[in-house]
Amino acid sequence: MNHHEHPAPGPTPRPSEFWDGFYREREQVWSGKPNAALVREISMLAPGTAIDLGCGEGADAIWLASRGWRVTGVDVSAVALGRAAAQAARAGVAERVTWLHRDLAAWEPDQQYSLVAALFLHSPVELPREHILLAATRAVAPGGLLLVVGHGAFPPWSRHPAPEGGLPSAQELAASLGLRPAEWAVETGNTEGRVATGPEGQTAVMTDTVLRARRRA
Repeated sequence: MNHHEHPAPGPTPRPSEFWDGFYREREQVWSGKPNAALVREISMLAPGTAIDLGCGEGADAIWLASRGWRVTGVDVSAVALGRAAAQAARAGVAERVTWLHRDLAAWEPDQQYSLVAALFLHSPVELPREHILLAATRAVAPGGLLLVVGHGAFPPWSRHPAPEGGLPSAQELAASLGLRPAEWAVETGNTEGRVATGPEGQTAVMTDTVLRARRRA
């Protein structure tokens, strides 16, 4: 999903209807470039198996596949997944990526992976983010990594409802997911700034939270 701006929701649609409508508004929503935190945190790792939860148009999954990973990309939007599959074919990595059309609120992986990524998994329609991320922890293989990147605060042009109490820090997220030191080593847990550009060309300095945790073997 990894979404930054959205139309104002009216009567609450089903997630698949909302996101299909969102993607149909433009021929391409996202830049097609991989998330900078993913590149920084994962580039030095030997490739293995990975799952990208809320993969959207597939840039992160395709980048991983181009580096030798065997990737599963999951999203609730069939429109986004169609674009992702087409882009994977153009990039020559279609055979390394499996695309799954699933609602993460009602599904979780049935196997474990050496990398489980959830990058900007936010939504203006109902999304049980912590429930999904708890399922993500169960999908990390022994010795594998969990990578969660999210907003520290929503951009000023976003129509996300403001969460009560604000968005969690990386440390708060690690605590809420029960990443106990006996079972997990938190390798990155920080907040970082970047300049973001909105849909009308406006800019803002954003804060992102980055949590990278390794399940002990």
